[in-house]
Amino acid sequence: MATQQNGANQEKGLPMTSKWDPAQIQQEEAVLQGLARQPLLTRIRGYAKLTGPAWLQSAMTLGSGSAVASVVAGVSFGYELLWVQPIAMFLGVIMLAALGNVVLTTGERPYVTFWRELAPTLAILWAVGTILASVIWHFPQYGLAGAVVWDLASAVGASEDNRVLEYVVKAFAGLAILAVSIVVTWNYGSNARGIKLFETFLRWIIRLVIVSFALVLATTGVDWSALASGLFRPSIPEGGLILVLGAFGAAVGINMTFLYPYSILAKGWGKHHKGLARWDLFSSMFLPFVLVSSLIIIAMANTMFDPENPGLRHGLTAVEASQGLSGILGGYLARIVFNLGFLGMACSTIATHMVVCGFTFPEMCGLKYTTRRYRLFTLVPAIGVFGVALPSPFFLPIITSAIAFTMLPIAYIAFFLLNNKRSYIGEAVGRGWKRGVWNVLMIAAIVVACTGSATLIKTRVIDPVRNWISPIEKVEEPVPPVLPPDAVEPPADAVQEDDAPVDDTP
Repeated sequence: MATQQNGANQEKGLPMTSKWDPAQIQQEEAVLQGLARQPLLTRIRGYAKLTGPAWLQSAMTLGSGSAVASVVAGVSFGYELLWVQPIAMFLGVIMLAALGNVVLTTGERPYVTFWRELAPTLAILWAVGTILASVIWHFPQYGLAGAVVWDLASAVGASEDNRVLEYVVKAFAGLAILAVSIVVTWNYGSNARGIKLFETFLRWIIRLVIVSFALVLATTGVDWSALASGLFRPSIPEGGLILVLGAFGAAVGINMTFLYPYSILAKGWGKHHKGLARWDLFSSMFLPFVLVSSLIIIAMANTMFDPENPGLRHGLTAVEASQGLSGILGGYLARIVFNLGFLGMACSTIATHMVVCGFTFPEMCGLKYTTRRYRLFTLVPAIGVFGVALPSPFFLPIITSAIAFTMLPIAYIAFFLLNNKRSYIGEAVGRGWKRGVWNVLMIAAIVVACTGSATLIKTRVIDPVRNWISPIEKVEEPVPPVLPPDAVEPPADAVQEDDAPVDDTP
């Protein structure tokens, strides 16, 4: 592998970069250099027409995990944890921007950089963690998609007790989603037009997700005072610490750190695109993620949260959340709309998992990029289609979580080191107070990632293994007697008929 990698060291960019018109790239760079001297609002208007790679990041992070986490946060604690996802994603954006600074400065593929500038073992583990995360966490995306499609079918009249029909509907949905995903991901690896098509596909999927959840919110309303408090007055409710730390560790996945630099190289971006790249991360990744997660939390807080009995609720699913909305918007309409939002989240994540595997496998194997190889390796996660009916084997999520959540803070530390390595990126390390602020933010992101990853390793690796080795016996609580529907339960201090004194008066 080392010999193959040494040969790859001489290569920069990706094959699809050459498909872009050089004259168009030069014209784009000239426009960006002109925008760099303009006021902020003028720059934003110019950047808005050129965004793209961060949409892939947004699509990948808005999956089944984000859906369930947002549902649990809203049902358990109402508006109180609205501040968590914005901070978690902001720190993630900081680290991706640091990685983007390195890649856009050098034009070199980051796997090659890791191999030469840091350590070959680190590069290999980064790639292995990315592949495992993309394949194993592919299963729950199809599981979410299959569940919401069946719930949609149930909402429009399908018998919920018909198991044969349920499996047929879920299988058809999984195969249909896989077919569409293959078409769009293969286009991404073909040419510049294919990249634009894929990015446009993701834009509209995410917009559909936002509109779906916003429609429900428009009916349930918003408690603006609670919203402001939840966003701008951070607090951790009793029982919510694990949820908060888990969100900090899971906002950015290890496979996202691999996908982002390759997606900007695939666009042909270079050092003149740095301002655009930062705006792209903010507008196309940070804002959509915060919007979607907040909309779900608020909708759940408005409909399923019990303010008299707050506390962490385990085991909730996205479909149960959708079913809880029956009756809002009239009949099953809110349930259907909410399910469409969850379906869009699953579909967008499925497509990006396939793309990142198309990038990662050739790098790890030391193979030259070709369209055929890219397309072949995008099919690796397709085994996850069985997730519509079957969960992934117990041990695979355990192993994946152990590697992925261990590698994330290590990858962050690597980005920090590369971003400060003047011998590698020269003046791009920055100077003065701006460099100091940037480094402080990166260190904060590293600390938060370490804490969050440690929490997730405990809850997703250590605790399940411990429980598997020594199962915890559940204590059966006494079940209260069930009264007839028309019965009125007597007060606790009332005298029962059997205990009443006997009247012996003749």
